[in-house]
Amino acid sequence: MNFIPTHLSGCFVLEPKVFKDERGYFMESFNETTFNNGIGQKVHFVQDNQSYSSKGVLRGLHYQTGEHAQAKLVRVLQGEVLDVAVDLRLESATYGQSFSILLSAENQKQLFIPRGFAHGFLVTSETAIFFYKCDNFYNAASEGGLIYNDLTLNIDWNFPENELIISEKDVILPTLQNAKKVW
Repeated sequence: MNFIPTHLSGCFVLEPKVFKDERGYFMESFNETTFNNGIGQKVHFVQDNQSYSSKGVLRGLHYQTGEHAQAKLVRVLQGEVLDVAVDLRLESATYGQSFSILLSAENQKQLFIPRGFAHGFLVTSETAIFFYKCDNFYNAASEGGLIYNDLTLNIDWNFPENELIISEKDVILPTLQNAKKVW
């Protein structure tokens, strides 16, 4: 597994070693020891989540606050998504900056998003199955979010805005300036 740091401190792209032959492929998608050594810290995941979405579905940008903050390891099992992480750590040199990457079943890349980040994704294929690990359990009272089109964030979703499918809950999320603080 290759661990590639992004410009956001603590956020990594993971590229697994995929062994292909005429039967298909094999890869190790997660190994706790390899993972912790690769990112240089100990993270213990406690929950796995999976979603199925259609083209144009935008989920996010979500995060958990305080003691319920979550680190996530995200990947795509079927299809393709544009995955986005936003640094919300006030003390960070990259506060308010984002990182985007295409994750797909074909490229098998994963993204590690540390605690203190908002996360979201947009389905760019006809359908997608999105899978992620969390290092903390979800807590409804600690939920936070950012509106996907916040001008301060300037995220290029590279998709026609009138074709986005966004939940009622996500379309009314606040801007970065008005959002809950992560800590």
